[in-house]
Amino acid sequence: MSVRIGIVGCGMISEFQSLAIGELENAEVAGYFNPNPDKARARVEQFGGQFYGSLEDMIADDAVNALSICSPSGAHLDAAVAGARAGKHIMVEKPIEVTTERCDALIESCREAGVVLGAIFPRRFNDSSMVLKKAIDAGRFGTLVHADVHIKWWRDQSYYDDGGWRGTWGLDGGGALMNQGIHGIDLLQWLLDGVESVSAFTDTRAHVGIEVEDVASAAVRFKNGALGSIQGSTGAWPGGRIRLEVCGTDGHVVLEDEILREWEFRQESAEDEELRQRLGPRTGLTSGGATDPRAIDFEGHRRNFADFVSAIQGGGTPTVDGAEGRHAVAVITAIYRSARESRPILVG
Repeated sequence: MSVRIGIVGCGMISEFQSLAIGELENAEVAGYFNPNPDKARARVEQFGGQFYGSLEDMIADDAVNALSICSPSGAHLDAAVAGARAGKHIMVEKPIEVTTERCDALIESCREAGVVLGAIFPRRFNDSSMVLKKAIDAGRFGTLVHADVHIKWWRDQSYYDDGGWRGTWGLDGGGALMNQGIHGIDLLQWLLDGVESVSAFTDTRAHVGIEVEDVASAAVRFKNGALGSIQGSTGAWPGGRIRLEVCGTDGHVVLEDEILREWEFRQESAEDEELRQRLGPRTGLTSGGATDPRAIDFEGHRRNFADFVSAIQGGGTPTVDGAEGRHAVAVITAIYRSARESRPILVG
């Protein structure tokens, strides 16, 4: 049976989700709801499906098996809880919510309702990310020493001026880290098996009229003892690829978006050169959203949704469930607290 997914919120990311779901044989978009009905009608005209004039109408439709929440970040909780209580499985765009308390409430609501909860972190599903995770878990780095992620992107002033909710604490939950940097931050904490504490600075230097940071820098201690750093900005013209570096006593890898820029180990394996050739610098890749938020492909979303649908149909748990979705939010909110209080903060 095909899983029929209703999309809540019809901004830019709903287009990528629609394309991704459209590539699946066992799922389809049931329809769209948006508080501005014209946006929902536009998505229906573009992709087909049912127009819903209210969230209540979508939830009441027995033909809808799951909801994908694409509304502004700080509005995820209410829609997800309403859907879960009606027995709908829930997929939530990043971040799943803007505070750990709201994340916990969302997770608990889905647990109580007995529905599957998934989170969107498509970069975990890139081939390069998965081979790096495999190498770390296999101990190829020896003792992990240092790991960093730099997300130095560019958004012009109109990005915030035209977005309405962007750049606000209530609905965006933060700035360069919570909205853009969260992709790289999630990847870093997942690869290194969790962040223990952070010590950070944040500032607003490149934009006016926003409540949140457009530049941040944090020192990190991971749970495994390694040290590292997180840097994020939306004020770094012209914007570059997310750069993630992992160093150990026996290995050194640099990942730039999907590109394995460096892949070196003290003990070379039979497949290392093949990985460098297949996943190293190559043509045909997007810019990863560094300057233009639309300059991404939907393959990661497709894999993310395929995993979610498989969990629904198989009665299992998605690879990126609610608890996994919470981790990056916990790291980012700890960074914000550290910057406010000028002291190291344990990640909770």
